[in-house]
Amino acid sequence: MSSEQRRIRVAVVFGGRSSEHEISCVTAGSVLSVIDHDRYEVVPVGITKTGNWVLTSGDPERLRIEEGTKALPTVSEEGGRELALPFDAAGQLMVVDPAEGPSRLAEVDVVLPLLHGPFGEDGTIQGLFEMMGVRYAGAGVFSSAAAMDKVFMKAILTGNGIPTSDYVAITDRRWRAERKKVLDDIAELGETVFVKPARAGSSVGISKVRDSSDTDAVVAAIEAARRHDPKVLVEAQVIGREIECGVLESEDGGTPDVSFPAEVHVAEGFDFYDFEAKYLSTSGLTIPAEIPEEVTARLRGLAAEVFEAMGCEGLARVDFFYTEDGEVLVNELNTMPGFTPASAFPQMWAATGVDYATLVDRMITTALRRSPGLR
Repeated sequence: MSSEQRRIRVAVVFGGRSSEHEISCVTAGSVLSVIDHDRYEVVPVGITKTGNWVLTSGDPERLRIEEGTKALPTVSEEGGRELALPFDAAGQLMVVDPAEGPSRLAEVDVVLPLLHGPFGEDGTIQGLFEMMGVRYAGAGVFSSAAAMDKVFMKAILTGNGIPTSDYVAITDRRWRAERKKVLDDIAELGETVFVKPARAGSSVGISKVRDSSDTDAVVAAIEAARRHDPKVLVEAQVIGREIECGVLESEDGGTPDVSFPAEVHVAEGFDFYDFEAKYLSTSGLTIPAEIPEEVTARLRGLAAEVFEAMGCEGLARVDFFYTEDGEVLVNELNTMPGFTPASAFPQMWAATGVDYATLVDRMITTALRRSPGLR
């Protein structure tokens, strides 16, 4: 079969070194179960928690959350073939054969990086793909890095006149040298604050502190966040409904497409939408969100505005707060939203008329339109 006749070769990369490793695996399992194998030749590439790249099984059944348990899948080197290098300069995967050493495996047309959190969604792996001249789905280097870092995200949004909540940013240097000033600044945010790693997702490492003047509680929350990231964000509590919108790069290069908004309903017994509430509980969504039509229009328009302001490509999920007095604030932006069965992104698009398989296909086709390298 000639190169013109062969299927498009897609490297599905998942796992990774971040605390969201398991969720990335579940996302990959969901995508692998619907990808069009008549059109695409899939090369499943897992990254272990220690950072090793492995050619692994593409069986989606191995990448599911086991029902009735809290067991989550991970990437293992057992049964896989270790990659000597992710790609060479020709965009070809390199593998290690114990007997013969490194060898080229296959030319890759596009990479689907289903990675969440640091070392996957933060511009690092995007930079690797650009250096190697490989096309990839999703946002580019700067957009990925800026969206992953909630402090820079807020700065960009504020600079573009997009409303977001009040916050205090804590770098490692500030925490060591200006601790009293930091704690004083946090106390001025209001009674209740949320403390989170600046560059993590899936609500990993987040704490709710009910009394920002309680120094011990605030310090404990900051240290808990710092176990995931030396840079920490502390945000003022916003009393409001949590609304999300999915965004897709336009197929014709025009204004991004935006899904119907979804409202998040946190399961009983959870104080906020943390990791377990998202993935291991009965938390649910109302799609479309039961809000006035003019608010829906405002949210969808603002989601597209955020996508453009941050320089996103491919896809994103924009999270909002909608308050009782009608104010809309951007909470955060996710440039590689979860694709698990419990994830909002595919559910929102299904309600909007774009099914799961079409979503995956669209991610790949919009990536294939771009030139490899710097974009």
